[in-house]
Amino acid sequence: MCYGKCARCIGHSLVGLALLCIIANILLYFPNGETKYASENHLSRFVWFFSGIVGGGLLMLLPAFVFIGLEQDDCCGCCGHENCGKRCVMLSSVLAALIGIAGSGYCVIVAALGLAEGPLCLDSFGQWNYTFASTEGQYLLDTSTWSQCTEPKHIVEWNVSLFSILLALGGIEFILCLIQVINGVLGGICGFCCSRQQQYDC
Repeated sequence: MCYGKCARCIGHSLVGLALLCIIANILLYFPNGETKYASENHLSRFVWFFSGIVGGGLLMLLPAFVFIGLEQDDCCGCCGHENCGKRCVMLSSVLAALIGIAGSGYCVIVAALGLAEGPLCLDSFGQWNYTFASTEGQYLLDTSTWSQCTEPKHIVEWNVSLFSILLALGGIEFILCLIQVINGVLGGICGFCCSRQQQYDC
């Protein structure tokens, strides 16, 4: 098994997932494509935690690029430098994976909290509040109650869809980074390249 190739595959996957997280988080700021709710601070508090932009997005790009650089020219060397010990390189990737785990974990937690609390919206009494905060997430199973939010239109669907996407993407990122932790440890212990069957010493 070539641990470098596995890491590079994970890295490319994380780049795509990170970009999707950033896009999903940005969309949360513009319900129905309108900007006034953001400027008037009528968005869920968890939207402002930047979980998709920072946690599942920018913070995820660091380990992604580290993983991509692990395997060049048939797994030899570190970022193209053949004198870099394979074992040390693979073990160092574990640290980058831990950063990814922290970022994706943050994304998952914030998205889950955003789903549980529900959106900030204008209710039938003309008040801006978290209409579903007291339901402990049960509103997700009862779509008939979503009409209690009158403005922004379809804000419940908007928040549920995007926070669910962030939750799923963050979960996938978490799993991939966890796989790289295992891959990095195994690669560091074995310290070989599958394609050339050579041992590298630190």
